[in-house]
Amino acid sequence: MQDTINNFNIMREQGSTPAARQSKLIIGPWTHGGLLNPIGEMNFGFGSTAAFIDLQMDFVSWQVRWFDHWLKGTDTGMLREAPIKLFVMGTNVWRDEQEWPLARAVETRYYLHSNGHANTLHGNGYLTTGLPDPQEPASDHYAYDPADPVLTRGGALLMSPEYRPGPFEQRPTESREDVLVFTTGELKEDLEVTGPIKVHLWASSSVPDTDFVARLVDIHPDGYAQNLTDGIIRARYRNFARGEAPSLIEPGRAYEYEIDLWATSNVFRAGHRIRLDVTSSNFPRWDRNPNTGHEFGTDTGFAVAHQTILHDREHPSYVTLPIVPQG
Repeated sequence: MQDTINNFNIMREQGSTPAARQSKLIIGPWTHGGLLNPIGEMNFGFGSTAAFIDLQMDFVSWQVRWFDHWLKGTDTGMLREAPIKLFVMGTNVWRDEQEWPLARAVETRYYLHSNGHANTLHGNGYLTTGLPDPQEPASDHYAYDPADPVLTRGGALLMSPEYRPGPFEQRPTESREDVLVFTTGELKEDLEVTGPIKVHLWASSSVPDTDFVARLVDIHPDGYAQNLTDGIIRARYRNFARGEAPSLIEPGRAYEYEIDLWATSNVFRAGHRIRLDVTSSNFPRWDRNPNTGHEFGTDTGFAVAHQTILHDREHPSYVTLPIVPQG
């Protein structure tokens, strides 16, 4: 998953020998150990499977070519090929790439807006590339109760069989009042998103520690909500990436959180819509935050967190999408 991509880049950039800097990367629409169709509820086509990648070669044969080159000294042509083979969902095609992230991708912010009630897919949350208008409502609210968490429904999972990985219909999740839903208008033309996905979320909470979850979703013309990638941030670890020690938050104070949704490659087809879901749990994929601020494992009860998601000019919340120009 994301660490595999990170390892590839580190090897290419910092490998100690020329051979070590010749690493290759294959990114398929797969799950951990699931290399055949369907993946979750989606069928990406026969050529997407590891048994017949791009209708050319199976994954094991690909590996044998690699080992033949380095262990037997056989010229298999591997080093003359692009370092990355990438599967693009939506168009369901394989493509060769030279680097990750893609140099030609344009980092584009989609800002969160609402008319004051983005709760559920029937609410009035929406996404645009424009900054919030000073006259529009500045926030949305929901209550996160750890005793009634949002349940895991697909995603990049490695769990017991009752929690199947991959894409699954998200509308049951998006029907909950503790899920905020922000959706673009219908796309007039295809739009490719390939690369790392980040959410910058301004939020406050009534408790000293809590979680925030964000999910990128592809909405089909019939309303089917296909999850693409998601991520979570625990409030006390909000500055962990900067090397700072964990610290509790001040209830009622607004903080900016960066949520890493890892990466995806998906073409949102014309007639589809882009959606971002925001909530505070995805259980049991991620353990529930009891919201107490205590040391983990010591609680015997929960606190309900009253969450405020801000999206005004002073606190713009947005998702950054790497959009690949077409043509």
